[in-house]
Amino acid sequence: MENNVELDRIQNFSGKYPKQIWSLFFSEMWERFCFYGMRGMLTFFMVHELLFDEKAAQLQYGATQAFVYAFTFIGGLFADKILGFKKSLFWGGILMITGSLILAIDPKAFFFLGISFTVIGTGFFKPNISTMVGALYKPGDVRRDAGFSLFYSGINLGAVLGGYICVAVGKGTMLTSLVPADKTWNVAFGFAALVMTISLITFLFTKKNLGPIGESPFALKGLQAKPWYDYAVYAGALACIPIIMTMVSKTQYTDWFMYTIGPAVLLYLLFEMRRYSAGENKKLIAALVFILFSILFWAFFEQSGGSLSIFAASNLDNKLLGFMTLDPNSVNNSANAFFVIILAWLAGLIWIALAKKKIEPNTVVKFGLAFIFLSIAFYILYATRFYANDLGITSLNVFTLAYLVMTLGELCLSPIGLSIMTKLAPAKLQGMMMGMWFLATAYGQYVAGILGAGMSTADNDAPAMDKLMAFTAGYQQLAIYALIAGVVLIVISPIVRKLMGEVK
Repeated sequence: MENNVELDRIQNFSGKYPKQIWSLFFSEMWERFCFYGMRGMLTFFMVHELLFDEKAAQLQYGATQAFVYAFTFIGGLFADKILGFKKSLFWGGILMITGSLILAIDPKAFFFLGISFTVIGTGFFKPNISTMVGALYKPGDVRRDAGFSLFYSGINLGAVLGGYICVAVGKGTMLTSLVPADKTWNVAFGFAALVMTISLITFLFTKKNLGPIGESPFALKGLQAKPWYDYAVYAGALACIPIIMTMVSKTQYTDWFMYTIGPAVLLYLLFEMRRYSAGENKKLIAALVFILFSILFWAFFEQSGGSLSIFAASNLDNKLLGFMTLDPNSVNNSANAFFVIILAWLAGLIWIALAKKKIEPNTVVKFGLAFIFLSIAFYILYATRFYANDLGITSLNVFTLAYLVMTLGELCLSPIGLSIMTKLAPAKLQGMMMGMWFLATAYGQYVAGILGAGMSTADNDAPAMDKLMAFTAGYQQLAIYALIAGVVLIVISPIVRKLMGEVK
């Protein structure tokens, strides 16, 4: 009863946003600095420091990111059943700090060891903080989408800082007077460890304001959990480190994992669905439709960490708007996040205003619009071939414009997707369904690596013009596929809306 009273007090907030969202905002912001800083460095580091073939590097990038997001499902599951969101988040943060420190010591020698710690750590951290944001709102609160849009801007504030700073420091184009030339990558990975520590400290000092939100399922029932349950989860996570090292370093193991985990999760969901009513199951089916299309979206969108990273290094000039000299890889890693910061709050206000006038597009149509914007963005990337000089170097301005349009698409899908998972899932399955949302991102990352590798030229040393033609031809194909997906979503929107019931 006391927990219910405290939860009602938190959810009965006045204004547009609950005060607790700000502490979660800053914890997530610094964690995303760590994550996107690491993400932005991976492909470039593998190609230029570990001397991987470009095709292999993109497959490796896709595998690494696939495991990162696949483990969010596992992290969400253990949070639901044993740890609770607060403990899960703390444990994930500790593992991410450890992984970043390992990479900071010697990124070449300990690359896959450090990556394995961050993979598992992100799995415990990421889905649970998003679920706690959803718990700040009562069912049916029209302010929820605006709250997730604000939270999403926190994600991207961290991403723009980490995405630009880490890769620029690693490449030696930033802080050159402070960082020795032979230690640039050590310092870059060290930044990730530092900011993740800030994230964890922020959460520790503010978690008391969350009341019962995020407590273990045993505590919420007034039961005393056995400590060995928690210790078993921690020990199991550490025991997975050598397994993840092997699977991440050899992409054929990733193939086997991805062929297995998806069907297994679907079977488990079907097993869980037996416990719920027909209405609740229809909502879960609607959630699966969103999850399926999100796989396609991220497969296209996440070229940013793979093929677009190589494209930026090989084919872009370093002038933005004629007067700013910027590292093209840093722009590639941070432009999307920069535009989200500018536009996310505006998108949230637009959704609120449209909802008040009862003309807000439903969630399915928003997803369809996301694909249409994505299609336009890839057509713009294709058009960069028409702005190239004789050496195959093209315009950073046009490239950045594509990211602006791509961001409009992301804002129609990603924060809305986080929100809709918490709306459609029964309370006891919210952690699992949030994990499934991120598992869909894992499949998207996996497919993104395959698509990117298919665009690469056979020779790392091929002329820049050959790379330009190969990549832009691939982007034209992605534009066509994204347009088809968007049209299909809009056409089937009445069917999916019926499955969603009262959920908007």
